[in-house]
Amino acid sequence: MSIPPSIRLTEFSHGGGCGCKIAPAVLSRLLATTNLPLIPPALLVGTESSDDAAVYQLNAEQAVIATTDFFTPIVDDPYDFGRIAATNALSDVYAMGGTPLFGLALVGMPLGKIPEEAIRLILAGGQDVCKAAGIPVAGGHSIDTLEPIYGLVGIGLVHPGKVKRNNQARAGDVLILSKPLGVGMLSAALKKGTLSAEGYADMVRWTTKLNTPGIALAEMPEVHAMTDVTGFGLAGHLLEICRGSALSAHICFDDVPLIALAREIAQSGTATGASKRNWDGYGSSMQLPADCALWKQNLLSDPQTSGGLLIACAPEAAQRVLALLHAQDFGQAAVIGTLAAGTAQVQVV
Repeated sequence: MSIPPSIRLTEFSHGGGCGCKIAPAVLSRLLATTNLPLIPPALLVGTESSDDAAVYQLNAEQAVIATTDFFTPIVDDPYDFGRIAATNALSDVYAMGGTPLFGLALVGMPLGKIPEEAIRLILAGGQDVCKAAGIPVAGGHSIDTLEPIYGLVGIGLVHPGKVKRNNQARAGDVLILSKPLGVGMLSAALKKGTLSAEGYADMVRWTTKLNTPGIALAEMPEVHAMTDVTGFGLAGHLLEICRGSALSAHICFDDVPLIALAREIAQSGTATGASKRNWDGYGSSMQLPADCALWKQNLLSDPQTSGGLLIACAPEAAQRVLALLHAQDFGQAAVIGTLAAGTAQVQVV
């Protein structure tokens, strides 16, 4: 399935994938005075810790997970765009330790500018990802917009006692990342027209890989906290864990898995605009070596679309977590650091 050669989806968008998120500093200001007027006891997870999804307890055995995610095109092929956006949206359910139940499509398209066949392919991509996840697209909503937008509302289930929040990490925990970084770098190269076919295949491979290990990780009490790495980059989402859990983090850059071509692109001096906005928002909470190369900083704040799971677990469980990830074809999953008592900051060596 491919888009007509005369149409490039990315030409319609000012920023693609999770790179079009509102910058963390701006978002923080916008939400500073926002609060929930009513917080029922059954609402186990709301907006208090910038977590991946809302969780509402139904009974002693079941809680519903509700999330939504959508964005403008990160690739030109409509079928791939649909797959990537749907995978990214369902990731939030897995990051909470949940099992998806169904999705609702969110569709905004510039009708008359994009062929109807391209729109059908976007929807087909999303439907195929949901089929792979074992769920239906049960409905949705569509509007006529200036830019193409696609995503899902994701609904899932989890046991109330097995929810994996992003603010329950403990001092001494080990940090594990399940997917390599670098999607933002590949996206930047694609927009410049310099990304190779091999690089594109690698980009699609990782962004359409469902974070299904989250379901099994929910069964491990030694896994204390979990989130997925998306638009705020590894540094930003790790800082959310640190702030919510009142901890500091120590990571070794050389242990962080990277997409090989993304490393080369970063070393050539490429950086996304979202990466700079991210760093402007939280760079003051990052401690880098004085001689740290700028390309490393850019990868730490590189916006990931449909990125990996960032897992905080007890040290004695680290090898079991890695074995679980490797068995589900997350072969580059690795221990990248540790958490300790202290102020919410990340030290990189």
